[in-house]
Amino acid sequence: MNDFSQRFLFDDTDVRGEMVALRESYAHVLAKHAYPQPVAQLLGELMAAAALLVGTLKFDGLLVLQARAEGPLSLLMVECSSARELRGIARYDAEQIGADADLQSLMPNGVLAITIDPTRGQRYQGIVDLDGVDLAACLTNYFASSEQLPTRFWLKADGQRARGLLLQQLPPHHQSEPQERAESWNHVLTLADTLTAEELLGLDNPTLLHRLYHQENVRLFDGQPLQFRCSCSRERSASALASLGQADAELLLAEQGGSVVIDCQFCNERYAFDAADIAQLFAGAGSEAPSQTRH
Repeated sequence: MNDFSQRFLFDDTDVRGEMVALRESYAHVLAKHAYPQPVAQLLGELMAAAALLVGTLKFDGLLVLQARAEGPLSLLMVECSSARELRGIARYDAEQIGADADLQSLMPNGVLAITIDPTRGQRYQGIVDLDGVDLAACLTNYFASSEQLPTRFWLKADGQRARGLLLQQLPPHHQSEPQERAESWNHVLTLADTLTAEELLGLDNPTLLHRLYHQENVRLFDGQPLQFRCSCSRERSASALASLGQADAELLLAEQGGSVVIDCQFCNERYAFDAADIAQLFAGAGSEAPSQTRH
């Protein structure tokens, strides 16, 4: 598998981890838009973060990470479903983006929203300022401020590969004494902080874990595949068009010269609806659109 997440567990301490490797899904996202290298790197890091977070949750639905700012990079957005299907997009002003731009220069005064949208149950959203030196620090700050389990992130991407590492302290099981728990947690963090970008991007997971924790008892579980998939469809586009109402849909048809075209910003797919399609849409077909797809 080129794209997968993989859990690991420390047998003697109350710490778990997750690693993510993305190549094909990352390439799919970048192939849809000609992103500048700094934007491509941040988008890859956010993709890795979303996949890591899905691995920590037990739910059916969608996880959305959305970073917004008023700088040259106005939006980073990644969706990862509980089925481990990813898609992502960025909006930016290419003329203002230098080759060495970092998160703070691209997204000053930004915020990161983390949304969990379950198939059943209540939608949840948490927001944190983008005030860290990188996305990993911002996500770490979010967990520190939200009174959840202590969690640390390491994220890297280079335009071809996106990798992520997560460490999370678990509730007391092996260790009940606070000082012992703190020392164990700081120990695994200190070792992880020695990891270089080249190692995180280049080493396979067993080698990476041995490099960091060869003196610890660590169990590495089977990998879980990840893939790119866009959730757009002609049916969903027809539903969006129907939600406008017949009068506004016909007005839009006239304004666009006899064909309403809906573009998916994630995958660049185009869905076209002519006068006959719109008439059928409001003639009892509901959200069911004609089976023919026009590009």
